Amino acid sequence: MNYAQIRKYDVANGPGIRSTIFVTGCTHNCYNCFNKEYQDFNYGKIWTDKETREVIEYLKLDEVKGLTLLGGEPFQNEVDLLKVVKDIKKEVQKGIWIFSGYTYEEILKNENKTNLLKECDVLVDGKFVENLKDLSLRFRGSSNQRIIDIKKSLASNKIILFDLK
Repeated sequence: MNYAQIRKYDVANGPGIRSTIFVTGCTHNCYNCFNKEYQDFNYGKIWTDKETREVIEYLKLDEVKGLTLLGGEPFQNEVDLLKVVKDIKKEVQKGIWIFSGYTYEEILKNENKTNLLKECDVLVDGKFVENLKDLSLRFRGSSNQRIIDIKKSLASNKIILFDLK
């Protein structure tokens, strides 16, 4: 798995101060994607245990509320990313947000993708759609995208939106 960047502090991709991992590789090719260069699976650097340790140390900081996974497409790096998330969760228990061009329903149709989903807390789902772009939305670019409470949705077998209060 390659990654484009790791941010120690990020306030744009979930509530509070978060650490973020931007993986590379995505085949969705959304029109006007804000991370076009991250669509290339060969872009960036190869993820190693060193990067996992770095993220763990960031997440141990009191001011960091949680981790956000985005890219690229996290669910096109799901096997490697699942290992990273499990390694992180062995040492740090903070909320994990994940952004995807796949919908929640599409993710559930694939066992490997579902395994990664189950390790996360909040999913921002759906492809970015230029003609549904809305700059007033928090943590998403277009109005078709949903912010889903993963644990509640899995438990109730229906989509429960995350409360942004």
